[in-house]
Amino acid sequence: MSSTDAPPIPQDEAHAPGPTESAPLLGRPGDALQKPNAPMFMNVVLGTGWVAQVGAVLLLSIVWVSVLAHPTTPLVSPHPLLNSLGVFTVLQAILVLQPTRTPEAKALGQRAHALLHALSFSLFAAGVAVIETNKIRNGYPHFHSAHAFLGVATAALLALQYLFGFTILLTPRVWGGVDNAKAMWKYHRWVGYTALLMLLATVAMAVETDYSQDVLRMNLIAVLAAEVLIVVGVFPRIHLRKMGINTGPAH
Repeated sequence: MSSTDAPPIPQDEAHAPGPTESAPLLGRPGDALQKPNAPMFMNVVLGTGWVAQVGAVLLLSIVWVSVLAHPTTPLVSPHPLLNSLGVFTVLQAILVLQPTRTPEAKALGQRAHALLHALSFSLFAAGVAVIETNKIRNGYPHFHSAHAFLGVATAALLALQYLFGFTILLTPRVWGGVDNAKAMWKYHRWVGYTALLMLLATVAMAVETDYSQDVLRMNLIAVLAAEVLIVVGVFPRIHLRKMGINTGPAH
């Protein structure tokens, strides 16, 4: 989005001493902010979101084309297919919620965010179940590569993140009430962006596994290029105030 397309900055924010909720990590206030009455689905391409989408589609295409061109067994091929689709879904869950600002938009965005993450959880669980079944049936080691170690660490972090997010949204009394739950959102965001980077690293590590090297033959440079596009598209849209960052003027 060009500077001429950016929505006007509200007066109360135009004179604010520090970054406001509409100030993204990179760019001006409003560059990654959902416009009033704008459809929710446009959030996924708002600002630099379209760059992330290009990377996401490219990454998904690399994995799916490689797997479908070199099919193996029903206990191997579904693992990369399901997990790559899970990464794609996680990205949509992040992008749809990032630009929301008004209470109504946030509430709708949170529901979409939660539903997409419920879907991503199902995809990851199915992907892990497939490969673990294959290892158990064939007596393969569970930790044979850096991909496996990082994958387990990422899965554990995601499981905690899913639980964290759903309890904040659905059972705020667990955190001592609605106000306390809202105060926890910034930590949920920090963990979420960390989990996204770990997911991308896990996919990159998968390219170096024996299965990928001998069968799929995915190109590491192409995978990394797609992941760079995802990072470039997602992280500039991060709103500083939502992350608990408030760097006011020096005194």
